[in-house]
Amino acid sequence: MISIIFMGTPAFSAPILRMLHEEGYNILAVVTQPDRPVGRKRILTPPPVKEEALTLGLPVIQPEKLRDSEALQQIIALQPDLIVTAAFGQILPATLLETPRLGCINVHASLLPKYRGGAPIHQAVIDGEKETGVTIMYMVEKLDAGDMISQRAIPIEAQDHTGLLFDKLSLVGRDLLKETLPSIIDGTNQRVVQDESQVTFASNISREQERINWAHTADQVYNLIRGLHPWPTAYTTLQGHNVKVWWAQIGTSDKTGAPGEVVAINKDHFEVATTAGTIAIYDLQVAGKKRMTAEDYLNGIGAKLQIGERFE
Repeated sequence: MISIIFMGTPAFSAPILRMLHEEGYNILAVVTQPDRPVGRKRILTPPPVKEEALTLGLPVIQPEKLRDSEALQQIIALQPDLIVTAAFGQILPATLLETPRLGCINVHASLLPKYRGGAPIHQAVIDGEKETGVTIMYMVEKLDAGDMISQRAIPIEAQDHTGLLFDKLSLVGRDLLKETLPSIIDGTNQRVVQDESQVTFASNISREQERINWAHTADQVYNLIRGLHPWPTAYTTLQGHNVKVWWAQIGTSDKTGAPGEVVAINKDHFEVATTAGTIAIYDLQVAGKKRMTAEDYLNGIGAKLQIGERFE
């Protein structure tokens, strides 16, 4: 059985690692990001892939930066036949890409050449795409630009959000890799060069991208909210205070108002005008407060919210 080094970090990657282990591949080491402080108490927390690796009894390497590190030399010295990455979070240097005899392959959560980069799932939802998927590809030093080996698409449903799609695509990636690996190992796989004229990018989400622009349409605002759910979360401001919008739907009110204006207040939600249509907010968090339903908000700190008030 060939030897593999697996590189990944978030929960998306864990089922893929588990599959490789269950299929009996010789996993020499698992490379992941360092433990990070999490939450208000800043508790040092291991990434999901590290937790999975330790459960499976696999050795773990956690470089802060892979390039020119002691860890890089350690990985090269292991002389794997193949390196498999899935949302690792760092670009592999040329010296590492050249090490495995079967190359380095990546499980990328988009239908390449669309959405190269670190936030392909978020961006596909934000852009209102009707489908997304997974591409198994060879890695090169240029970001997500290597030849494609296999690809599988799935629809983006109207109620899908980024968290749901992470889970769906993780399993799609797991199954597609399982099916694709034998052809990579025996050299019968195809290599499809990406069409550079079709390339789009999905950079990591910036703070400015998280802000809701009420001058957009209701569809655009809804796609932003679900594209940023459950992380990093869309936000707006009311009376100078940030308000996270955890969940919302396209509104049903026929009332109109200026973009950002509250146009309807109901028992379990309130509706805010956009440039075309309304957004019904059901789940939110005011700065300094816990996340709450809109019903709890309207019965508590938001009891004075009135029609005509305006989110910025």
